[in-house]
Amino acid sequence: MSLLDMKPGRGLFIAALLWLFLGAAAFFSGLFSLIWLLWALCLLPFIVADAVLLRFFCSPLSARRELPPALAQGETAAVRISLWREKGLFLSPRILLFDIYPPLMDCRVFPAPIKRESFKGGGGRPLALFEYTLSPRDRGPWVFPGMEFLFSSPLRFWRRRIFYPCASRGRTFPNFKRLGSGEALGGLRDRQGQREIRRRGQGMEFRGLRDFEEGDPVRNIDWRATARRLGPGGAWKYVVREYQEEQDQQVLCILDTGYRLYRSQFDSALYGALLLAYTALKHGDAAAAMSFGAQERWVPPRKGLGAFTTLMNRLYDLECGPVPSSPFSALENALARLHRRTFIILISNFREEDGESLSWILPRLRRRHLLLLVSFRESVAESLAEALAHGGPGKADTLETAAAFSYLASRRRLYRSWEHLGLLTLETGAENFSSALVNRYLEVKRSGKL
Repeated sequence: MSLLDMKPGRGLFIAALLWLFLGAAAFFSGLFSLIWLLWALCLLPFIVADAVLLRFFCSPLSARRELPPALAQGETAAVRISLWREKGLFLSPRILLFDIYPPLMDCRVFPAPIKRESFKGGGGRPLALFEYTLSPRDRGPWVFPGMEFLFSSPLRFWRRRIFYPCASRGRTFPNFKRLGSGEALGGLRDRQGQREIRRRGQGMEFRGLRDFEEGDPVRNIDWRATARRLGPGGAWKYVVREYQEEQDQQVLCILDTGYRLYRSQFDSALYGALLLAYTALKHGDAAAAMSFGAQERWVPPRKGLGAFTTLMNRLYDLECGPVPSSPFSALENALARLHRRTFIILISNFREEDGESLSWILPRLRRRHLLLLVSFRESVAESLAEALAHGGPGKADTLETAAAFSYLASRRRLYRSWEHLGLLTLETGAENFSSALVNRYLEVKRSGKL
């Protein structure tokens, strides 16, 4: 236990202030000079004795902190602190507790007073309990280095701050608590606007036969099996073939951590990539992830829901930074690591210049893989372009809005050129990014393009 220097308390400040007033009055009266001197001589032993009692005879405290090692971003978490009284002559009349929580969490509880009445009993058991809640504001690893106690002396002349090294470590993940609890993805689809795609019957694996139900496509009727099933009264009982999405495929999400994405966009991209990986694993596919730009990481493809834990642990603390990023280099690195046909999803914000840089690798990539290029909608530029189309901006804003209109037009031309090459594109806003991304994956999977 490391000790900090003792600090003057409120009582010492009041006593010193009175002593200064008496000293000022001593200039005008000899009686006040005598009172001023006696005040100092009488008060000094009490000040020294109060400091000695606090420093050597006051009981320090031991503590233990309990909180979950894995937290969800934006969700409140309960923290429980157990306190013990160590050996000492007396307990401080006033104790303040400061739990040193990480800066990426929000908490407005401290300093928290600890009541002396809570310390009753003994035998090495916790004598006082203190509970509070905090909210993780950001993703990433966190550390509670310890706690600080502020003890007041019996006469309140002194205060003593003691640091107690009670370390706690953990991580804050994106808010995937419902997915982590094993809930079905169907409820999450309904909540986020993800839609069911009609099964087409091509590019799917055969599951089995069942009785015909109203609404089943006629082309799914198995006529041979139907011919062998004659119902009561000579009526035929139709049998249909039931299909399921083809499994054992491979999905790779590539995240841009460079300057192209804003912080809010990158958070939406990371959440969407993790949700897509979870969906792919639920459908029996292998999920992989990769990042380029400010932080470069590679998570190889794996199957099974256990792989989602690995993805979360490797990607939860990703952040974007103001550094250049090259989609061409990212795709080149991905091609070197992939040994079978893969659905590659590249999430970035593409510009007109990307058309020329990617033209060198797209033909080679299309021969073996399926590529989806995902961008975020430029809401500011779209609002400016819309204002120009309706004649809204004034003369001062004409140049800015014209530039926004030209920028959006060049992006549309770029996406059309990619679509003519057989590539898939997706442009959506940050608010519904996750559902749009998962819907596109389900659409591609059920269309048989993989």
